[in-house]
Amino acid sequence: MSWSSIKRLLKKPFVLFTIILLLKGYLAWAVTFGEVLPWKVLLTEIPFVWLLFSLVEWFASKRKLTWYMIINLLVTAIFFAVIMYYKYYGVIVTYHALEQVNQVTAVSNSVFSLLAPYYLFIFTDIILFFILSFRHTKFKQWKRHIAHKGSRRAVSVLFIFSLIVCLFNVLPNRASMNEITQAKEMGILSYEAYTIFSKDKTEQVPMADISQQSIDQLKGATVPVNPIHWQAADGKNVIIIQLESFQNFLINLKIDGQEITPNLNKLANSNFYFPNFYQQVGQGNTSDAEFMVNTSFYIPAVGAATQNYPDKQLPSLPKLLKEKGYQSATFHTNNVEFWNRRELYAALGFDKYYAQEFFEDEDVVFFGATDEVLYDKTAAKLQEMDQQPEPFYAQVISMTAHHPFTIPEDKYKMTLPERYEGTFVGDYIRAQNYADYALGLFIEDLKKNGVWDNSLIITYGDHMGLPMYSLERKDENLMQEIYGHEYSYKDMLNIPLVISGTGITSPRVLEQLGGQVDILPTIANLVGASLDSQIHFGQDLLNQSENILPERYYLPTGSFLSDKALFLPGNGYEDGTHYPLAGDEDSNATATEAEYEQAMKLLHLSDSYVNQLPDRIKK
Repeated sequence: MSWSSIKRLLKKPFVLFTIILLLKGYLAWAVTFGEVLPWKVLLTEIPFVWLLFSLVEWFASKRKLTWYMIINLLVTAIFFAVIMYYKYYGVIVTYHALEQVNQVTAVSNSVFSLLAPYYLFIFTDIILFFILSFRHTKFKQWKRHIAHKGSRRAVSVLFIFSLIVCLFNVLPNRASMNEITQAKEMGILSYEAYTIFSKDKTEQVPMADISQQSIDQLKGATVPVNPIHWQAADGKNVIIIQLESFQNFLINLKIDGQEITPNLNKLANSNFYFPNFYQQVGQGNTSDAEFMVNTSFYIPAVGAATQNYPDKQLPSLPKLLKEKGYQSATFHTNNVEFWNRRELYAALGFDKYYAQEFFEDEDVVFFGATDEVLYDKTAAKLQEMDQQPEPFYAQVISMTAHHPFTIPEDKYKMTLPERYEGTFVGDYIRAQNYADYALGLFIEDLKKNGVWDNSLIITYGDHMGLPMYSLERKDENLMQEIYGHEYSYKDMLNIPLVISGTGITSPRVLEQLGGQVDILPTIANLVGASLDSQIHFGQDLLNQSENILPERYYLPTGSFLSDKALFLPGNGYEDGTHYPLAGDEDSNATATEAEYEQAMKLLHLSDSYVNQLPDRIKK
């Protein structure tokens, strides 16, 4: 074919934009699926594009090129959103994420930090077309030259062919549990369309059929006659410290002889430390952790718990402790409207909340005052609460060590080795070193003002800080150096839990599997609060040795942790992947199909129960 023939062919917008969107499809696949399968991309993405192009050829004439450019812009936006969302969450974005657009703009620094410069090439043609459409005479001539409808017969054949291929890609893969597998088999564009038109046909379990006994049976939990540590913290204050983006590998970590988190190390080594503890949050991240810890329910299948459940009469830890005479308050330096926290705190039954307005714009980093300000003002307020006749429950949410972890230099508390400088992992470690420093100041203040000795303190990470899908090669190498093996899903989800209390705990490492839903029943046991009339999906970690932890959002639907392995489904259980938890990467330890089914039933029961709770009467 001669060059002149190629030029004539490329002047046809159908051909030109097919090539452009095919190349963009390759980029989206390379980032999202970690591979480019040329024929697979061609057979999944292009038929959907041709469906849209066929409509243009059918109906457009004068504005044909404009419609091609609009389709190009929309498809490009979808591919770009898929790339960026995957880099942040590790899942395929859908239209549901539009509900969180205002949250994304609030964390724009985090989002832009994930933006590799070459991703922006996806917009190059759009910018070029825009400039040419106003400035170039030949572009206007080309626009007039193609202003006619295509052959109706040829377009009809192409439309039918493309529709058949799209249906062939979609229909056999509807039953897959794994959304990433679905998108890969259907094609990204077909998957996005499928999520819009598909309806959730899952029926809710009637409330009468949901009992604590049925939940415990699915989890294999047994209620002990004489529970260990029952009422060990009776009458004590309860303080929850939720550490932003804090992963378990930081505990007792030394880099070239430097302790990264000396204060939390001391806390973990002198109290109850749970190294096999895992996050269970979803799209709501920190706010999801707040929800789960205070309710012992799982997050919803779609969206954040704070946007799905705040209108419900939620059984909760503040309400449970209120029955024992506790006052309650939660402390967070961010705007209380972020992730709809004002409504969440009302639904959970907190007596008071202290947010950005209380902490003011003092020493701001990222979204609010620093951890030093948070802990300083919170310690003073807790001292006031401690002087009241009734005990208190306080939830304290740290925030300075937030993605992208680029804290100001005046907050540096350590010097990193040269190989860590300028890396994502290095920024993360330095931010967490500062967070630990601030936590140490808080502990000192609580000990000085007498609150520490009169309190049960629960400390844990809210969620991961280093997603596998966000790491560059140099960061992956640093994580392999730290772990001694390739950084994996089970490492990524692993967060610490430490339970402290003067006269309550002792130096002890507890190896049992646990997750964020387990915190409420564990606290209930320690303070002696009965859960007989309160449905909960967690279990008391001090009295149970086996566990099942369903996961959502950061992993595909159907993922869960058992005592032996982390499981990620393929189309179902049979083609899923098992990641042993014992530390032996070559281990044959697997999660069973029965556990897989139990995990799915637990999620379904939680969804059904919370969705059928009575609506909250707002004041």
